Amino acid sequence: MAEVLQTFTPDWVSPPGETIADLIEEREWSQADLAKRLGYTTKHVSLLINGKAPITEETALKLESVLGSSATFWLSREAQYRAKLAQQEAEADWQKWVPWLDELPVKELMDQGVIQKQRRDAKNKPAIVRELLRFFGVASPDEWRSYYASMEAAFRRTRTEQSDVGAISAWLRRGEIEAEKLNCPKYNRAKFESAVRAIRQLTLLPSEEFLPQMRQLCWDAGVVFFLVPAIPRAHTSGVARWLNPHKALVQLSLYGKTNDRFWFTFFHEAAHILLHGKKEIFLDEFDSGEKLESQQEIEADQWAKEFLIPPEYDVELITLKSKQAVAEFAERLGIHPAIVVGRLQREGVIPMDWMNGFKESVRQVEPELLTGDRVREKLETLGITEEDIADAVDWARQDS
Repeated sequence: MAEVLQTFTPDWVSPPGETIADLIEEREWSQADLAKRLGYTTKHVSLLINGKAPITEETALKLESVLGSSATFWLSREAQYRAKLAQQEAEADWQKWVPWLDELPVKELMDQGVIQKQRRDAKNKPAIVRELLRFFGVASPDEWRSYYASMEAAFRRTRTEQSDVGAISAWLRRGEIEAEKLNCPKYNRAKFESAVRAIRQLTLLPSEEFLPQMRQLCWDAGVVFFLVPAIPRAHTSGVARWLNPHKALVQLSLYGKTNDRFWFTFFHEAAHILLHGKKEIFLDEFDSGEKLESQQEIEADQWAKEFLIPPEYDVELITLKSKQAVAEFAERLGIHPAIVVGRLQREGVIPMDWMNGFKESVRQVEPELLTGDRVREKLETLGITEEDIADAVDWARQDS
């Protein structure tokens, strides 16, 4: 029968003073004898042996001379001891903070691979607390509440259910982490306006083609654009916010996202960046039922609607009752027909189950930043002229 060896992991910690005590015992010295040789008081030697006083660089050099072993050995022994003490204190704190988990979407974050998937029993919960502290970048739940409680004051919601701060903050944090990886240029309003115009032309492409180009165009204008999986309790499909005065973030989820919803949500969030202040966080939910209609949300809705289908087409729009008419209308406007169908359905011109064959699912694509030449190449496949893409691309070369 094979013997099973288990790793010995003690739950106690040995202070370096125990090694000092063993060495003076071998020499049959008293603590008073050691104190005289070190030039310390007997009280200070007692504190060293009991781990109450730290071994400093000076003390390590004295111990090297008096007891042997190198100063490096004594300093390493001290560092290991203090680190183990700190670890024990941290573990006690994690255990104490387990109730904090009730405020957070732990299961959803495990399912998305943000934190390690494990059983949420009493044994594992302190480790989950540790992972979530690292995820949020805070020292304790008190700091989390302080930071996100103050952030909550900046939330501008579109529905009453957007009140789960734990779920909202987790979803927002995922976008922050991705944005922290990118050192994009400073926000430039003119460049972002040009980028938004170019992005409107991309509505005709499948998601694997338009998403990389959107990210690049936004990035070059100082706006980070990311797709982050939805957390249902957050009731948030999109957010527009400023990470600092020079860097904006548009963050969307793909929960139930067909391309008609995706494009309207994106341009709605872009409107918040272009039209509204830098201190507010606009949390939006597409077709959110009972809506909290602020003036800013009305403005963003109107801007997105008119940007996609200009007002001069409103009369013609309501006459579209066939697939062929919708396809021809969309082709003239240079947008995907699903956008036209979505508008007709939302305004009650056609039933919600009509013409849904035009709609396509938007799929997540791994982030990719392209060079200015690559953006130009992609846009030219749409037949966009040099003049059309100049504002959106030429400045990309200047920053590359």
